[in-house]
Amino acid sequence: MDPASQDINLNSPNKGLGVDRSDSLSDVPVEGAVGNSANPLPPGLTEEEAEELRTELTKVEEEINTLRQVLSAKERHATELKRKLGLSPLIELRQNLTKSWQDVQTSNAYKKTQETLSQAGQKTSAALTTVGTAITRRLGDMRNSATFKSFEDKMGNLKYKVVGPRGNGDAASSPTDTTPTQENPPF
Repeated sequence: MDPASQDINLNSPNKGLGVDRSDSLSDVPVEGAVGNSANPLPPGLTEEEAEELRTELTKVEEEINTLRQVLSAKERHATELKRKLGLSPLIELRQNLTKSWQDVQTSNAYKKTQETLSQAGQKTSAALTTVGTAITRRLGDMRNSATFKSFEDKMGNLKYKVVGPRGNGDAASSPTDTTPTQENPPF
């Protein structure tokens, strides 16, 4: 068999077989096949009708093989055209994904889901704003309460006792100051 006439498409059901179909596998008898004479004829079918059906089956199988060859040739041609146009499988995949995403975005299910999530987000935002406002108001009320005022006064007195009168922004003396003042004796 001449290598130039071989079908080299790895996806072809006839890979490695010659293009010349005179020695096709459909001519080889197979056990259990319709054309095997060892099988008895189905009831109500004459030998002549069975032979006619076998002939028709052979023709259909040959047509199927021819169509496979034509499809394979067209696929090779399409691949070659894509290669010449610079369309790689990766670019095709990206285009397919983009188109699929656009199809999803235009679907009714996506639109309904997007609308529902948008409404839920708005309601959640409104609820959080309300909670934030309530907390702020509550903290303001608490700060203006007598208990908090009393606590604030006590903390102010404690600060005054710890820091002294300079605790209101005056610079405190550092421990390295060498001139002790009357108000702050060294011990």
